[in-house]
Amino acid sequence: MNKRLLLVIALASAPSLAADVLINPSAPSTTRSGYNHSVSLSTQTTTLTLGDAVYLGLRNNPAIRSVYLQRVAQKFDLRVAEDIFNPKLALNGNYRANRGSADNARNSNLAPAATLLSEYGTRLSMSWTQQLNNANRAGRYRSDGLDLAIIQPLMRGAGWDATTAPLRLSRLSEQANRLNLKATVAQTISQVIATYRELLRAQEQLSIVQDALKRSNTLLEVNKALIAAGRMAEFEIVQTEADIATQQLGVEEAQNQLDTSRLALLRLLALDLSTPIRATEALEATPMNIDKRQAFNLAQNQQPEYLATLLGSQQADLNLVIAKDSGRWQVDLVAGGNQYRDAYSNDSGNTHDRRWDSYAGIQVQIPIGDISTRQAEVHARVDVENQQIVIADARQQLERNVNDVVRDLGTRWRQYEISQRAVELSRRKIEIEREKLSAGRSTNFQVLSFETDLRNAENARLNALIAYLNAQTQLDLTLGMTLESWEITLNDY
Repeated sequence: MNKRLLLVIALASAPSLAADVLINPSAPSTTRSGYNHSVSLSTQTTTLTLGDAVYLGLRNNPAIRSVYLQRVAQKFDLRVAEDIFNPKLALNGNYRANRGSADNARNSNLAPAATLLSEYGTRLSMSWTQQLNNANRAGRYRSDGLDLAIIQPLMRGAGWDATTAPLRLSRLSEQANRLNLKATVAQTISQVIATYRELLRAQEQLSIVQDALKRSNTLLEVNKALIAAGRMAEFEIVQTEADIATQQLGVEEAQNQLDTSRLALLRLLALDLSTPIRATEALEATPMNIDKRQAFNLAQNQQPEYLATLLGSQQADLNLVIAKDSGRWQVDLVAGGNQYRDAYSNDSGNTHDRRWDSYAGIQVQIPIGDISTRQAEVHARVDVENQQIVIADARQQLERNVNDVVRDLGTRWRQYEISQRAVELSRRKIEIEREKLSAGRSTNFQVLSFETDLRNAENARLNALIAYLNAQTQLDLTLGMTLESWEITLNDY
């Protein structure tokens, strides 16, 4: 075998030596209908539905983009772990020119080596060495040889369980990373939804205050007419004027809250903070009946944080396998052989020499009096026992969270129904009182009091409605169904 042929074989055997790792993160997508996937944000006010906000969040949110970028490195970590049982090739070589008072020489050395680890701990190695030395006086020297070795562990590193434990641990870590990706996307989308509804709340609150201001201005005109007719004392108009000033103050505060909510949503969507947007989603709600037991069973199969906790138990078991193996004695069966050829060429003539050797035996390494070898095993055993506690606590916490969110969903719906009746009664109450005021059977103060009641009832209904919708979003998040509900695909290939 000559040097050129060996180099060709080595380059053909090496897996992707010249291939670069491309940092090209994926991104989640959604197939849910009703989305405007070509949202155009111009200088004019842009209407934004909840579906648009979710789509833009999937595309632009920094947390989602960051976690997908991290997945590039995490996937490569798994690729490295899975490559452990593939053949490894190392090419070593050098060339050196020596000049001295006795002689001038040129020396070249080429030493490729290949290794292979099997799933049962067997280690195979093969190396080939060629050395060429050409000196002006000493002459020409050439040496090449092949060395083969096989090592079979009998204790430490022996068997399928111990050898493949790091690979299985890496695969579990990959599953945990995928669950973390799902949890991050779900939490971020839930945050986008909640922030979008805060913008809706601010818009509706501004509308409520503006309507109240219009009614107060209408009442002011009624007061002026009653004063002109001599049916109301002139000083009583001060009450209405004071109420108008209060409503104007409320409009300013509502406008400020609207700008704050708008900026918060733009920040989550990673859009220009100067972009004028307006939420246009209709605030509608329908009752939901959820069975707690079925919801809990679904959460046990879907909730990413809980599933990651279960994976932690499996990881602890594998860490114990690795720790127990590292504390064993090093006892290996070894066998191998080598063959070398030497050739000399100088003024005395040419000389050739060929020799070979083989060996077989056992090598042992036994630490004595070193209790640190058991340190990792003790920690691993404690972690295994602790994982049982963690899982039991996580299961109880999940059951509590499911019960809380299901109960909260029912409570929020009942509050919304009550608030609707309160608004209807308050509106009817103020209409009757206005008629009584026009007939001179009520006071300006009473009308203003009822006006405040109506405004508070409208705000209470708005808050109850948004709380109910947010409870639905929290239910999806707690059950691990956010991505399914919004038809979001992670695209984590």
